[in-house]
Amino acid sequence: MSQPATATTPTYPHLSINAGGAPLIAGTTMKVVELVMAHQAHGWSPEELHFQFPHLSLGQIHAALGYYWDHKDELDADIDRRAKYAEQARREAGPSAIKAKLGRTSP
Repeated sequence: MSQPATATTPTYPHLSINAGGAPLIAGTTMKVVELVMAHQAHGWSPEELHFQFPHLSLGQIHAALGYYWDHKDELDADIDRRAKYAEQARREAGPSAIKAKLGRTSP
């Protein structure tokens, strides 16, 4: 008999919630949103995600994708927040010295 879901126990058997409230793939440190971002960025199927992340079972992958679709607005907001943070960090870091050096032509 299954236990009722609580604030820290999702109804997805392959997922858990970390101390910060983010859904994780159980037994790993991978956040659901990280798998979803790989799925969206590359258009990978669950089978391809399994190939790329062989430490995840297809059950874990399907549970994570199911969680995403059930909580799409919340996770899309997290993805947007992460993209904005990365863009801000790129702007604040300024020009890359290595990129500038590689861009020079040699005599």
